[in-house]
Amino acid sequence: MKSAPTAGLSVNANAARIVQTIVSQANGLRCNVSIGDAGERLIDCGADAPGCLELGRLIGEICMGGLGTVQIAGTSPLEKWPLSVMVHAKDPVISCLGSQYAGWTITEEKSGFFALGSGPARALSRVEELFEELGYADKCDEAVLVIEGDKAPPSAVARIVANACGIPTKELTILYAPTWSLAGTVQIAARVLEVALHKAHALHFPLENVLDGYGCAPIAPPVPDFVKAMGRTNDAIIYGGRIQLFVKGNDDAARDLAAKLPSSGSEGYGKPFAEIFAEVEGDFYKIDPMLFSPAVVTVSNVETGSSFVGGKLAPEIVDASFA
Repeated sequence: MKSAPTAGLSVNANAARIVQTIVSQANGLRCNVSIGDAGERLIDCGADAPGCLELGRLIGEICMGGLGTVQIAGTSPLEKWPLSVMVHAKDPVISCLGSQYAGWTITEEKSGFFALGSGPARALSRVEELFEELGYADKCDEAVLVIEGDKAPPSAVARIVANACGIPTKELTILYAPTWSLAGTVQIAARVLEVALHKAHALHFPLENVLDGYGCAPIAPPVPDFVKAMGRTNDAIIYGGRIQLFVKGNDDAARDLAAKLPSSGSEGYGKPFAEIFAEVEGDFYKIDPMLFSPAVVTVSNVETGSSFVGGKLAPEIVDASFA
């Protein structure tokens, strides 16, 4: 599969502009901006800083490489949890898979650091095989990386990231927020469309046929416990998330995607995520990867005018998880 992104498109340049907004409004957004030992810029969005929902919204747009919009809405299909995130991607494949997807495994042996890197820096490093399929490589003299974590990565990690991106460490910005923070819970909910694109790729749907996309998911109430927070943020998407993809091609492929894409097709579906996580004794990789997708999917074929809907909301599971 070869995508055809706009010539000269730079997800890092787009994200860098949003970073500057955050830096200029750091006090109002309640985040801490500092410079690491290797010259990297670090933005604490919820670890030792309180952060806020608006900060999480901006991180969501950074993760999408500036090719998507993230909005916070006061309505949702879930009666008890009206606050939601609404996501729209102008170029879903590059925005979600080429930038937002947390696909870069970053480790540093001496410090024992491990994290999954998300955001536009991935499109500069291109260390993942996925980029060969996407056919997209960014060109930019600065990089922006997002990490879901409760502390800043050591400067040795910043050097690894900067080297992989081919930039000086002083041109690298790393934003980090724990799962249980205000900003963290919003930026994770903003992945509702991304997980759908990732599963569509796993189902071998031709990504070049995905033209546009929209998604929404309830915002999980933060809780100061990593496993519970991880459970809530996953449940928000798995049992409360909705997406709509606008595609081209034949109706059979669109119908099949709508049937297979929802989370309800997974053998792990039906329990709060924290309970599933406990059953596999904390081994994330033992969980059926097909579970990670929205609850309800609509696939609209722009060439035929047909739309197909699959899946169902499970408000009772979200209620149990969020309460």
